[in-house]
Amino acid sequence: MDLSLLIKGIGLGLAIAAPVGPVGVLCIRRTLAYGRLSGLVSGLGAATADALYGCLAALGFSLAARLAGAATLPLIILRLLGGLFLLYLGISTFRSNPATEAAHASGRGLWRAYLSTLFLTITNPLTILSFAAIFAGLGVGVTGGGAALLVVGVFCGSALWWSLLCGGVGLFRGVLERHTRWINRLSGVVIVGFAVAVLLG
Repeated sequence: MDLSLLIKGIGLGLAIAAPVGPVGVLCIRRTLAYGRLSGLVSGLGAATADALYGCLAALGFSLAARLAGAATLPLIILRLLGGLFLLYLGISTFRSNPATEAAHASGRGLWRAYLSTLFLTITNPLTILSFAAIFAGLGVGVTGGGAALLVVGVFCGSALWWSLLCGGVGLFRGVLERHTRWINRLSGVVIVGFAVAVLLG
């Protein structure tokens, strides 16, 4: 069992979930309006979508690794493309302005809160591209338990972020509102760091 894959997954899950976009604003507003549990459940919907896309990416690139067999050139190309996309994602995250409006989703009940953010995250095309890049860069050739550890790590990292965000909204509301740009910048730096490791690895 390679625990480094779990740690990498947690780091990437945190970095991808942390930029303050429409879903993040939605979770913050639900926390303030309906309580921390509503915000947390909403965040877990987004984390579940991240895990689903992680599973799809893991299956796809595990299949690609088996089909490539002994041919290393296709895997090198996939790794390079994945690293370049992660680099682009990190730079664009660093430069992005935090969202000021929440994503449109109705539902005050916990199940509705969970399903609405799950659906919103799944329908975001950037999500699948992000996880395709992760597995192209870090997960090509990782199969079985290794791929599962990476996916579990991504879910845990994403869920950890939503837990911290919703737990801290009530206590540090003013601080969060003033420093959302720096959250995006820190996330961008972490993603760029992963991209550099992939490209130089």
